[in-house]
Formats: sequence, C-alpha cells, structure tokens
Amino acid sequence: MDDDWEVPHALQPDPADYGFDLRARLDAVVAVKALIPADAFTAQTLGVEREGSAVLIEAPNGRGGLFLTIGYLITEAETIWLTANNGRVVQGHALAIDAETGFGLVQALGKLDGISPIELGDSRSLKSGDAMILGAAGGQPHAVAARVAARQPFAGYWEYILEEAIFSAPAHPHWGGAACIGVDGRLLGIGSLILQQGEPGGKRLDLNMVVPIQELTPILPALLRQGNSDRPPLPWLGMLAVEEEEGVCVGSVTRGAPADLAGVRAKDRILSVGSEGVTDLATLWRAVRAQGNAGVPVPLRLERGTRVMNLTLMSSERRLFLKAPRLH
Repeated sequence: MDDDWEVPHALQPDPADYGFDLRARLDAVVAVKALIPADAFTAQTLGVEREGSAVLIEAPNGRGGLFLTIGYLITEAETIWLTANNGRVVQGHALAIDAETGFGLVQALGKLDGISPIELGDSRSLKSGDAMILGAAGGQPHAVAARVAARQPFAGYWEYILEEAIFSAPAHPHWGGAACIGVDGRLLGIGSLILQQGEPGGKRLDLNMVVPIQELTPILPALLRQGNSDRPPLPWLGMLAVEEEEGVCVGSVTRGAPADLAGVRAKDRILSVGSEGVTDLATLWRAVRAQGNAGVPVPLRLERGTRVMNLTLMSSERRLFLKAPRLH
C-alpha cells in the first residue's frame, strides 16, 4: 500500500466528534501484505501480491493476535505480513476464510505491542443516514468520516450474495479490509469493494460495500475451531456471471469446474435455474443455493445464439479448488 496518500482533511474523522479514543481504535487497524503462489487458483484473477488492512479483534476463546480482514486478500496466501501503525511488523497465518460471507481471519505469529482489539458491535441497528468511520491502516489520515448510503442486498459476479450489505459514502480509496467503526467505537463491518452508482445529471457516486459484522458473530467460534463454518458448503458452479441489457450472461467459466464440465460457455445467457426465471445476479445465486448444498445437481436453462438448451451441473465446493494455507 502506498503510504504517501492521505484522505482529504475535510473527509477525515475529527477526534472531537467521538466519545472514544479515535486514535486507539484506528491503531487496531494494521496493514496486510499477502504473497500467493503463481500457480494458485486465484493468482490470475486476484494477483500474487495483495495489500489491504486487517482489524485486531477479541477472540471468544481468549486467543490473542486475532485479525479480521476481507477474505480475498489472504485466499491461498503462502506468506502474510502484518504492519502496525507504529512500524512493528510480524508474520501472520491465514487461520480461516469463509467464502459465504467473505471474511478472513489472520493469526499473528508475533506480538504487536501497543494496540488493543476493537470490540464487535451490532451492525443490525445500522441504517441509512447513520454516521460511521471507514478506516484503513495508517491512522486518522487514512480514515473517512462516512455515512450509510443504504442497507440492501448485494450480489457479486463470483457466486456471492449478501442480503443486508452496508453501502457507505464518501468512498474510501483503500477499502479492502478497512474497519467500519460505529459512533460508539465498536466494529460494525469490514470493507470489501468500491462501486459506482449513477446519479441524475450524469454524475457518479462512489460507494464502498461493507460486509456487516452480524455475518461473523454466528460463525466465529467454528472458524476459530476448524477454519470454516459449521454450515453445509454452498453449491459452487465455477462461472462468473454479469448483468447485461439482454439479461444475465456467463462472463467466463473456470476450467475443470462444474460449469465447464457440463458444457457452459462464455456469453451463454442464463434463462432459469430449475423453475426459477433469472432476471439479475441476485435471483441467479439465490436460485442456485435453493437447489441444496454443495454436490447437488443444478439444472440451468441457457440461450446460446438461436439455441435454447438445458444443462445439469453437478455442483462442487469452491474450497476444493484452492490451495490450503501453509502451516507455520
């Protein structure tokens, strides 16, 4: 991450506006650098060097040095470095990644003295218009005083859906793994994406999508215990889908994945999943999940040129295609 940048001063949070120690909260946000093998499944799409932020949290089992981040930063990571705002650097281990929520956990393998964990809050009460802070590693100059622009579903092209995502503005330029901190000083979510939304007059509003902490609390004990949640794995097809004027189309297909083996091809238009018509990404992924857990057959009706065809995909688990974290 480039340390020379700063959020414009007018957009930074003012310590005087909060009833907690803002500096201490932002010091709990550290920089993450992950190195991924060139032959990893996600290397081409996400890169072999990934940088972002992670937040020190209190683990329910008393484990120290536990950091929460966004999972794509550490997926298939071979080496992870954590850098605190005071310059202290330690190595980390990818402890858990949950594809359903998008969260990732990193265990520090050394002590980062002088920082305290952020208490987890209750993001369910966060509503449109509420004030919040989105802070990346680097303290106040790397934090944005933002507001909640919306609470609504978000569907991603990579077989991902959140029913109550947090959207915030103004957008943070280094959103990956940034801490969403409420006005009570508690952690309410983790930054995931930046999105563009058109406004009247042709203007563009940039928003961050934040994964709410309410998605973490039910699964955190299992993630710490076994590296994944207790929930049955979701069906994974191995295809990217995009919304276009004519409908939802296949953007690309992963070689050797269920979609590829069944004959799905890029540019195919997805008409339905089972009896459920597909009008957008959200209806597509909901319909796929409604078929059952990973391993269930998923019937797709596709349009390819002038042909309409029915294909059945034998779904799999995404994690089976990923390199497991290397033990330290």
